[in-house]
Amino acid sequence: MPNAFPSAGPHGEDVCLAVGDEAVTARVLGAGRPVVLLHSLLADRSSFDPLAALLATTHRVILLDLPGFGGSRSVAGGLEAVADRVAEAIRALRLEQSPVLLGNGYGGFVALLTAIRHPSIAARLVLADCGAAFSEPGRQAFRNMSAAASAKGLAAIADVAMRRLFAPAFQEAHPALVEQRRARFLAVHPETFHAACAALAALDLRAQVPGVAVPVLVLVGEQDEATPPEMARELASLLPDARFVLLPGCAHVPQLQAPQQFLAAISEFVAR
Repeated sequence: MPNAFPSAGPHGEDVCLAVGDEAVTARVLGAGRPVVLLHSLLADRSSFDPLAALLATTHRVILLDLPGFGGSRSVAGGLEAVADRVAEAIRALRLEQSPVLLGNGYGGFVALLTAIRHPSIAARLVLADCGAAFSEPGRQAFRNMSAAASAKGLAAIADVAMRRLFAPAFQEAHPALVEQRRARFLAVHPETFHAACAALAALDLRAQVPGVAVPVLVLVGEQDEATPPEMARELASLLPDARFVLLPGCAHVPQLQAPQQFLAAISEFVAR
């Protein structure tokens, strides 16, 4: 079947994918082996822009807006329904090769669950700063953020969100980037945020992860407080074919904080 977007160039093309009666929006750029990028809950698809520009020199890069973000319609039914919507959107792209799914944070959980529920959807997985399940303190953090945002709005937890994205020293050194990300976070639809917090607080994929048959690269920033390195280590240990990489000096969004370092860590894996 021919590729849906054979002429997407280095500057990219914004597309709207029809998924049943709903829509998923994306930006497509570059050419080559396809890589689908799935963003974090606290950072929209633009958090992949620096990495996408680098990857597009060798790959076809698809930056999906997860359901409830950008022009992608939200979906009821928890993280399973989000994963199913992502799988449908990938099929709608009519790619000539099975893609690499690369997810960061919330997008990593979505990528993992998509591969579990749709085993033939991806050739490989790159899972950055996620895991198979949160500890009880991690679960409570999502409940607390959701409760505070319900009572006072997303602005009340913006500082907490930025701390979960970046270590304090990085925030001090890059105030403009932090303010840009704060504005992006405040644009998240509250219902999308609350639904994702509830889903992540309840998530436990540890029994299902050993069934993932494709190769997986598991990465995590050594300073990640949102999904600490021990979560990623546990995930890698449960997967039958996984490699674990710790990214020095990075926190929850290493592809945004250090795109060249992140690219160096994944380039060999995504080229296969």
